[in-house]
Amino acid sequence: MASSPAQVQALLALPFNDLIFQAQQAHRLHFDPNAVQLSTLLSIKTGKCSEDCAYCSQSARHETEIEDHELMPLAEVLTAARAAKESGASRFCMGAAWRGPKQKDLTPVLDMVRQVKAMGLETCVTLGMLKEGQAQQLAEAGLDYYNHNLDTASDYYDNIVTSHSYEDRLTTLSKVRDAGINVCCGGIVGMGESREQRAKFISELASLDPVPESVPINLLVRIPGTPLDKSLTGAEQVDPLEFVRTIAATRIVLPTSFVRLSAGRSEMTDSLQALCFFAGANSIFYGDELLTTDNPGVAKDQALFKALGITPMKKKHSETVVTNLQSGIHRPLTAG
Repeated sequence: MASSPAQVQALLALPFNDLIFQAQQAHRLHFDPNAVQLSTLLSIKTGKCSEDCAYCSQSARHETEIEDHELMPLAEVLTAARAAKESGASRFCMGAAWRGPKQKDLTPVLDMVRQVKAMGLETCVTLGMLKEGQAQQLAEAGLDYYNHNLDTASDYYDNIVTSHSYEDRLTTLSKVRDAGINVCCGGIVGMGESREQRAKFISELASLDPVPESVPINLLVRIPGTPLDKSLTGAEQVDPLEFVRTIAATRIVLPTSFVRLSAGRSEMTDSLQALCFFAGANSIFYGDELLTTDNPGVAKDQALFKALGITPMKKKHSETVVTNLQSGIHRPLTAG
């Protein structure tokens, strides 16, 4: 059963060692504790987005230094996918800065999905809000995952986005589920929300039925020109141990999901990342860039994995866990 906001808040308030111990128990029950799933993320269309997400460098409403580019040619996407696979990634994610794709936009993306999947990679896209029938088209093309984040708790959401609603996000997630596509859904920590609101956000993720197979937890990267960079003070930045607590609580409440340590890793020390893996993170974005923000390079991640004794998760393992989750083989833990 999904945990209530109060139960998640109680988890976050535990002594640190007790919280990490519970997270390790949950992690080891369902996953290899020394294997991490590697995904590579490519921005296939950058900038000129009509939405007003306060954290985003790609909004046309914000004055950032991001260079816009239209949808990438198929050949360039496939070249990037091959490089990702050769570097060890098992999943290739493609992101486009749209409110939602028009059919003329979706058609070439379907070709990308088909051909990336033919390389033996898992496929994921994040394209914004989907219209009727679009999720089914993606499913027929062979899409494995669709990413659409809740971003933050429902009662804090209007502080971050006003151009589309929290309910709009739930509607797209429902369309993805109905089409039989795995859901990748998480959010961003450090946008000025309280611990209570972080607890509610985790609870709301766990209340999705079924729960997301992949849960990216991002640490806010403050980008010059975005509203959050202008409005947040240094005092509002999330303490590193509080971020680890968020990872641990997510692992306990969502024991069968991949918990991805996502944006913000370039600003984390190796020690902090190690704590996050210890707290139950078992997926990362792998490569030099995340859409428009920096990411640790492949060589740096490989060195960290070697130091920690972590190995890349094989695609077969990844598929088995997701299949078991959908079949109801894994049972959720009780958090409290």
